[in-house]
Amino acid sequence: MQLQAIDIVIIVGYLILTIIIGFYISKRASANMESYFLGGNSMPWYILGISNASGMFDITGTMWLVALIFVYGVKSIWIPWLWPVFNQIFLMVFLSMWLRRSNVMTGAEWINTRFGDRKDAKFANIIVIVFALVSVIGFLAYAFQGIGKFSYTFLPHSIESSAFGTIPLTPNVYGLIFIGITAIYVIKGGMYSVVLTEVLQFAIMTIASISVGVIAIFSVSPETIQAIVPDDWHNIFFGWKLTMDWQGTMASVNDKIVSDGYELFTFFFVMMVFKGVLVSLAGPAPNYDMQRVLATKSPKEAAMMSGFVTVALFFPRYMLIAGIAVMGLVGLHEVGFDPIYNAAESATDFELVLPYVIKTYLPVGLLGLLLAGLLAAFMSTVAATVNAAPAYLVNDIYKKYIRPDATEKTYVRMSYLATIAIVIIGVTFGYATDSINQVTQWIVNALFGGYAIANVLKWYWWRLNGYGYFWGMATGIAASLLLPYVDVSFIPLTPDLAKFPIMLIISLIGCLAGSYLTAPQPMAELVEFYKTVRPWGFWKPVHDQAVAEDPGFVNHSSFRRDMVNVLVGIVWQTSIITLPVYLILGKYVYLFAGLAVTVLASWVLKRNWYDKLEEN
Repeated sequence: MQLQAIDIVIIVGYLILTIIIGFYISKRASANMESYFLGGNSMPWYILGISNASGMFDITGTMWLVALIFVYGVKSIWIPWLWPVFNQIFLMVFLSMWLRRSNVMTGAEWINTRFGDRKDAKFANIIVIVFALVSVIGFLAYAFQGIGKFSYTFLPHSIESSAFGTIPLTPNVYGLIFIGITAIYVIKGGMYSVVLTEVLQFAIMTIASISVGVIAIFSVSPETIQAIVPDDWHNIFFGWKLTMDWQGTMASVNDKIVSDGYELFTFFFVMMVFKGVLVSLAGPAPNYDMQRVLATKSPKEAAMMSGFVTVALFFPRYMLIAGIAVMGLVGLHEVGFDPIYNAAESATDFELVLPYVIKTYLPVGLLGLLLAGLLAAFMSTVAATVNAAPAYLVNDIYKKYIRPDATEKTYVRMSYLATIAIVIIGVTFGYATDSINQVTQWIVNALFGGYAIANVLKWYWWRLNGYGYFWGMATGIAASLLLPYVDVSFIPLTPDLAKFPIMLIISLIGCLAGSYLTAPQPMAELVEFYKTVRPWGFWKPVHDQAVAEDPGFVNHSSFRRDMVNVLVGIVWQTSIITLPVYLILGKYVYLFAGLAVTVLASWVLKRNWYDKLEEN
C-alpha cells in the first residue's frame, strides 16, 4: 500500500512529538520514585482517566471487536464481558477507593498492607512480583510481533540509501522501531511522560474514530445494511440459542459462529457473567490499571477516575468499531471474502476487516491520522505496561532487599535500567517465540483463572493469610498453564470458559489448605488493614475487635448499596456502548431508548454513588 506524503508527515510528526514530550518533562519525573512511577500523586483524576482509557484502546482488541460486530451485530456488545469490561464498574463503585486508601506504589507492596511483613507475607509478595513480571514480558513479546505485523501492512517494505543501498523494513524491524520509540519516552519521562503522551494519543484516536463513524453514517444507508444482515442482527437481546442465519447473503459467516462456540448463547452468557463477576471482585491485576488508581490524589478521585474511563473510552471507540464494521459489511458483500482470506490458515479471517476498510475506503489525511492513532493506541498500551513493571523490580526487590538506604536518584537510575531490561527481555521473547498467541493465551488464562479466587478472598475473608494467598495463586497459575493440554470439548463452551471452573476449584483448594494448615494472621494486623481499607465481607471477628479497641470506629462501606450501584453501573456502561452503534446503524428509536436508559442510570448513580463518595 502506497501512503501519500501527508499521511507519512502525520505519522512521523506524531512519533517525534511523543519523544519531545518525554525529554521535556524528564526533570520533573526524575525527582523521586513517587514522581517516576505515580506522577507524585499530583495529576488530576480526569487526566489519569483519559490515560487509562488510552491504554485500553489497543489495536488488537479493536480488530477483534470489529470482527464481532461484523458477525454478531449488536449482540456482540455482550461478548467483551469475557474480559470483563464491566470490571471498571466494580472499581468505580468501591474497589478503587479500597485500593487507594493503602497509599502504596505497587500491587506487591499492597500485599504488605493486607498480610503484614512476616514470612508468609513475603511469600505472597514474591508470587505477585513473579506474576506481574511474567505477564508484562509475555505481553511485550506479543506486542512486538503485533505492532510489527500491523505496521508492515501499511508502511514501506524497504528504503533506499545511497550509502547502504536497499534497506529492508521487515515486521521485526518495525517492531524494534515502535517499541524502541515507546521505551525512549517512557524511560525519560516515567509516569508523567506516559500519561501526557497517552492524552495526546487519545485525542488523535478520538478525532480519527469520530471521523470514521461520520464517514460510515453518510456513506452507508440503514437500508443497505438491513438488506445484507440477518433479521436478528440489530437486536441486542437474545434467546437460548442464536437465531442469526447468514445463509443467502454471507453463508461463510455461519461457519465463524459455529467455530466460536457461541451458539448456545444463554449458557455462554451465564458462564461469562459468573467468570466476569469473580474476576471483577478480585480487583485490578498488577498492571497499568492498578497503577492509575494508585497515582490518584485521593480515594474519591480514584473512584471518579475509574468511572470516567467508561465515559471516555466506549463512545469514541465504538464509533470506530461500528463504522469500520458496516463499511466492511457493504464492501465485502460486493466483492466477496477474498480480501480477508487467510491463505496460511485456509480460512476467512474476520479480524482482517479493519485493515481492509482502512486501505480501501479512508481518504488521504484521515488515513494517516487513523494509522497514527492506531499506532498510538498500541504504543499507549505498551508504554503503560512498561512503566508499571519496573516498579516491582526497583521498589519491591532492590529497595526492599538490596539497598534500602540508597538515594532517590539512585532508585530513579535503577528504574531506567529496569525499564531497559524489561523491554530487552520482552523483545527477545518476541524474536525467539513463534507461537506468541499461545503464550499470550496462557498468560490471560493465568490472569483470569489463577489470579481470581486468591484475590477475591484477600478482600472479603479475614481468615486468608499469606500462605493461603501464595498457594492459591501458585496452584491456580500452575493449573492454568497445564489445562490447555486437557481436552474439554465435551463441554458446550469455549475452551477458556470450560476450564475456568476447574482452575477456580484448584486455586480455592490451595487457598484453604494454605490458610487452615498454618496459623491465622495476627489480629492486630487484620484490625489495622480493616480500619485503613474498610472493606465489607466476612470480617466480623475483626470488626468486633476494631470496635472494642475504638468504640467510635464506623465502617461506612455498604454491601447492599455497592451491589445496587454495580448493577446500575453495568446497565449504564452497556447503554453507553449501544449509543454509537445505533447512531451509525441509523436505528434512532433504539438510539433514543439507549439514551433514556443512560440518563436514568446516570441520575441513580449521581444520587446513590457520587453523592456518597468519601474523602479519605
